[in-house]
Amino acid sequence: MAMSSTPNILLSLFSIHFLLSLVKINEAKVPAIIVFGDSSVDAGNNNYIPTIARSNFEPYGRDFNGGHPTGRFSNGKIATDFISQAFGLKGAIPAYLDPSYSISDFATGVTFASAGTGYDNATSNVLSVIPLWKELEYYKDYQTKLRANLGDGKANDIIKDALYMISVGTNDFLENYYAVPGRSSQYTIKEYENFLVGIAGNFTKALYDLGARKISLGGLPPMGCMPLERTGNLMGGSECVNSYNNLAAEFNSKLNDLVIKQNKELNGMDMVFSDPYGIMLGIIQKPAFYGFEVTGVACCATGMFEMGYACSRTNPFTCSDADKYVFWDSFHPTEKTNAIVANHVVQTSLAKFF
Repeated sequence: MAMSSTPNILLSLFSIHFLLSLVKINEAKVPAIIVFGDSSVDAGNNNYIPTIARSNFEPYGRDFNGGHPTGRFSNGKIATDFISQAFGLKGAIPAYLDPSYSISDFATGVTFASAGTGYDNATSNVLSVIPLWKELEYYKDYQTKLRANLGDGKANDIIKDALYMISVGTNDFLENYYAVPGRSSQYTIKEYENFLVGIAGNFTKALYDLGARKISLGGLPPMGCMPLERTGNLMGGSECVNSYNNLAAEFNSKLNDLVIKQNKELNGMDMVFSDPYGIMLGIIQKPAFYGFEVTGVACCATGMFEMGYACSRTNPFTCSDADKYVFWDSFHPTEKTNAIVANHVVQTSLAKFF
């Protein structure tokens, strides 16, 4: 069964290279990819702030450019790296706070994301990371530097034509609402969803007011299937926590409604909803079809609860071949999973931007 899945995964990865060749033939309509969010799209910003939410050490990054840990929460590339490549841009989007890059590097792609953050400011406080409003302030700073470097005309063209990607929200539920006292006493879960959607709408409107027109608002994955949640589901036989998956699907529906609403309200807005839920659940439910062998635990350490500093290079249990695993640590996908999810998003919601 695993052998028959090989052509499928090769076909999936081939699609990215095929789209890449099309973009080179037809001039790219997207000059840059600009990213906001959490650990799913952080390429190392947290390395430069005082927080424990970091991954700039081995075994993170062991399959990235010759084994270089960057601060990406994966063994290799993250989804936005593959998406950038598919658009004919750089193969890895740099972190804005990384001093080894300059504004000329950021002109074709940059991420302001911070692992551990959320829509809710209270979420970023849990691990002392960059709140979403601060990511927006960094983006304003980026605009100023871009105009100074390229001139107003060229900079404004990049700002208008760039693809803005937002991937955030999981931490609001798993690291905040259900993990620490506070929000759960103020809001019912549905009220909290609506609270977060309101923040998402204000954020995309702020981007629009700053010149953004092409926006991808990302949804939540089936977060009840993360190894961390499955490990804690002892009564359920360590299977996926359905209540968390149902919550993610419900929240995604509300985000999709927001996209439809703002496209009608904001002149020239071209926003799409990028949904990783279905493809991730498909991988988890039929792993062999995609060339995977292990879904319930992660590659790093015991694979049950480790992430960040608990995912240590000294742990003897870390797997030797991450490509067999859907998850790298207990919260984050492997590079191979990221590639499949990115390919799906490119061929569905992002296809209109080619």
